[in-house]
Amino acid sequence: MSEEFAIGQRWVSHSEAELGLGIVAAIDGRRLQVDFPAAEASRMYAIDNAPLSRVSFQVGEHFKDADGRKMTVKELQEFNGCMMYLAEDPEGQLHTVHEMHLHSAVQFSEPQQRLFAGQIDKNSQFELRLKALEHHHRIRQSPLFGLMGARAQLLPHQFYIAATVAQRYAPRVLLADEVGLGKTIEAGLILHQQLLTGRARRALIVVPESLLHQWLVEMLRRFNLSFTIIDSERFIALEESESGNPFDSSQLVIVSLQNLQADPAMQEAMLAAQWDMLIVDEAHHLHWQPDNASEQYQLIATLAEKIASVLLLTATPQQLGLAGHFARLRLLDPQRYHDLSAFEQEQKDYAHINALLEQLLDHQSAETLQNDAALIKALSDKLDDRLLTKLQLADDFESAQQQAKQQLLDQFGTGRLLFRNSRETITGFPERQLITHPLTWSEQVDSSTLQTMLRPETALGENWLQTDSRVAWLVSFLKEQRGQKILLICGLADTAEQLEQFLRVQHGVRSAVFHEGMSLLNRDRAAAYFADDEEGAQVLICSEIGSEGRNFQFCHQLICFDLPSSPDLLEQRIGRLDRIGQRQTVQIHVPFYQDSSQQRLLDWYHQGINGFEQVQKTGEALLAEFAEPLALLLATPEDSAAAETLIKDTAARRVELNSELQKGRDKLLESHSFDADVAEQVLAELEAVSRPMELADFISDFSDAFGVEHQIHSADSVILQAGDQMQQHDLPGLPEDGITGTYQRHKALSREDMAFFTWEHPLVANALDAVVSSDLGNSTFCTLSSETLPAGSLLLEAVFSFEVSAPATLNIPRYLEQQCQRLLVDEKGRDLSATIEQSQLAKEAGRIPKATTRQLVNHARSRIESLLTLANKQIDTLTKDWVTAAEDKANQLLDNELSRLQQLALRNNHIRPEEISYLEKIKADTLKALQSAQWRLDAIRVVIITGAD
Repeated sequence: MSEEFAIGQRWVSHSEAELGLGIVAAIDGRRLQVDFPAAEASRMYAIDNAPLSRVSFQVGEHFKDADGRKMTVKELQEFNGCMMYLAEDPEGQLHTVHEMHLHSAVQFSEPQQRLFAGQIDKNSQFELRLKALEHHHRIRQSPLFGLMGARAQLLPHQFYIAATVAQRYAPRVLLADEVGLGKTIEAGLILHQQLLTGRARRALIVVPESLLHQWLVEMLRRFNLSFTIIDSERFIALEESESGNPFDSSQLVIVSLQNLQADPAMQEAMLAAQWDMLIVDEAHHLHWQPDNASEQYQLIATLAEKIASVLLLTATPQQLGLAGHFARLRLLDPQRYHDLSAFEQEQKDYAHINALLEQLLDHQSAETLQNDAALIKALSDKLDDRLLTKLQLADDFESAQQQAKQQLLDQFGTGRLLFRNSRETITGFPERQLITHPLTWSEQVDSSTLQTMLRPETALGENWLQTDSRVAWLVSFLKEQRGQKILLICGLADTAEQLEQFLRVQHGVRSAVFHEGMSLLNRDRAAAYFADDEEGAQVLICSEIGSEGRNFQFCHQLICFDLPSSPDLLEQRIGRLDRIGQRQTVQIHVPFYQDSSQQRLLDWYHQGINGFEQVQKTGEALLAEFAEPLALLLATPEDSAAAETLIKDTAARRVELNSELQKGRDKLLESHSFDADVAEQVLAELEAVSRPMELADFISDFSDAFGVEHQIHSADSVILQAGDQMQQHDLPGLPEDGITGTYQRHKALSREDMAFFTWEHPLVANALDAVVSSDLGNSTFCTLSSETLPAGSLLLEAVFSFEVSAPATLNIPRYLEQQCQRLLVDEKGRDLSATIEQSQLAKEAGRIPKATTRQLVNHARSRIESLLTLANKQIDTLTKDWVTAAEDKANQLLDNELSRLQQLALRNNHIRPEEISYLEKIKADTLKALQSAQWRLDAIRVVIITGAD
């Protein structure tokens, strides 16, 4: 083989490809010296079995010369055993380059380059690459891309709102579902989708101080979004350590409204930073009157004016009257909502539209509608003529009726800006049952202060656990309820910690504690211990923070060891168990001292505001209205007459406020906020695209290929850890100490200590990108036994990717039926991909030892190059058809969206002009990008036919 080598030739090592291009430096008898300048290394090989492959570039291929200039081969010829290239630089100048002067640090990535350089992968890696390409495109093609990765129940109303809003340009909406319906999840879904599709990069969440941790946890646990909390202390630290704006230190930031209001420097820095999305929770606390806006309201108004996308969250019923609605909508669109009196008149007009809608929906057939001349006349200037005619035809009346409903909802009302669902329209909530446990008052309690009366443990001293009657009751109750999961919430962290230790040590109760003084990791462990069905804790004892940010709906018994100071906190406590999906009646146990302040507060919460057995919609308003007489009663609990009067007055006022709320409900808004049929389609698509078992197979195959340790944890759950042989030293999303995850949603909801692996999980997304962006599996060789094809003949399986240079915001995959094209070309130029399907070839492909494969590639190089030429010719003929099909689909989808918005804008001034302009630009940019589309050879597999067995 000595004639194959010549001084100056460039070769690459099979086993040490990282050395770069080697150059033959010396030939001495049967030995060969190859220098590797890029690695400053030298190797000696036996000529007869040197593990090397010759490197040469063909016409049209690219290389870099020794100076790092990119060159394109125009001609080549051999001279004294070495290659001479006539190559063109980026400026169009021609150069003659001897292969000795090639750049030595070259790394081969193109499939044909790797194949001819002897860098040949396993067939399993080729199959992994094809699967990754298919999944990568499939999930991005789905209209629900960005919504499938949340650790959340598939609740129809939440995903309906998210799917509706997330597709808009810079959505600006008010999410106003009642307590327990999941406004935070809706906002998180919208944010997650905007981030994954590239429509947003930087987000700011502004919340009350008490909700900072809840939002941090919710965004991380449910959406894998790592936010940074910036408070006054961190702001100062960032100012001192960095020269730039502290708010530029993170893409995703949470800040408390109180911190901002108190610190002008923070306000200035926050307003100076660039944001794509603003989320404001508890927006009903932003007080506004026509002649008086609070500082907090003005601050959010300034932010909302600067930021394109705004989500406001509020339990709207707490903000009574039209002025409250107007104030929130004014933040979203101050030009549209600039006059309160005009808005009030519009609301009255909507009542007429709602009446028409209800009359229309009452009809069961076209025949009955035809007889309702008054309704037809009233609808004539509200619906287009085509739809009005269709309504009066006998066939498909129900479909026309739904179209008319949607047209009315689109054109009238505040639907595009405001979403509100209530428990009256959303089913699936459990019943609540209050169970009281009267106890004898301890004479050792100092009753001189309200604090000690409501929380006796603060006055009983170190031995309170032995003297507080509530503790004795609790021990007895837990013994009676063995086998039942019980959540206990109290107001103070010290109380929770001491109570848990007492139960565990003194009475052997399996218990866990959860409070704000613990690290996030320890809280996770406590929650996971409580969630464990077999060996877990019977009772989880929480401080007030336990009523924020966590859901324990696998449990249905709640103990309020004391009562909170506000109706909202009481609702939050109960809301940890009273969620959609809770299958049992929520039992709320309240131990209390008879004839004490505890009993008076309990009676006011129960009989006055009805806060235990019903979701209280007016509790905070009632608390504000009756704050003084309530405080007086709690200070003098012996006054039973005053207690009776206060409870009677509170209950009567509650009825009045609830009646006002009911009258003020916008029926049009309710209809717009949830469409059961559309929601069902959304969830069906979500289930179809999720494919958890295929994901499990992909993760297993990826782990084998990339050296990630992969072991079964339990059913549908795995443990992934960095292995010693990992191909990537750092795989984003894979922690140093590993990760445990499940592929099943129901398990992820009950086991928050596990990750929820979906195609959108950061680790999975990075794994897909690692395969697709690497060269792994793009160069393969195999055998195939065949009775119909001649033995010794070659096939080339070529996989081409359809590439479009465009920003992620255009979502080009949406318009491509598939992004990869597989061809299986024989030496006669025939495409056999339909005859020998990919799944068949994957199953029947035979393995060849690498050394033999390299010899075969060297021997058959000219034949393989001919096959590549044939494959490229075939794919060139498909390009025009693919571009045309993609353009047709883009025109169809975007024209439909654009036409709908343009028509709506004629009657509904909630359609912002910039939405239409944005969609017009998206269409133009999309069609322009598709014109630049081209195929790229992504992977090849050479197949040598063997005789049938």
